[in-house]
Amino acid sequence: MQRMGMVIGLKADKIEEYKQLHAAVWPEILALISSCNIRNYSIYLREPENLLFGTWEYHGTDFKADMARMASNMDNQKWWAVCMPCQQPLPTRKEGEWWAMMDEVFHLD
Repeated sequence: MQRMGMVIGLKADKIEEYKQLHAAVWPEILALISSCNIRNYSIYLREPENLLFGTWEYHGTDFKADMARMASNMDNQKWWAVCMPCQQPLPTRKEGEWWAMMDEVFHLD
């Protein structure tokens, strides 16, 4: 198991829309996330900076392949089409990232 985290900005005028979307995530998206070996997934919002922090546990053996499968899923592409306009990627993210991946520096069970 690998714990992972990521961060992205949220447009101020899209906060309520984003909260509503995530209060009722489509069942097919929830099933896809689970089928891609992601568990204990949470997204937190920090206001007034409007930063989203996502954290999860990856329980698979090929993260790159699981994320490629997720990205190619038609339902997920539709989900991203409604979520991504709410988000504001960080200018410091790595090439190819939408959400900026983070390094874990501490954990206590």
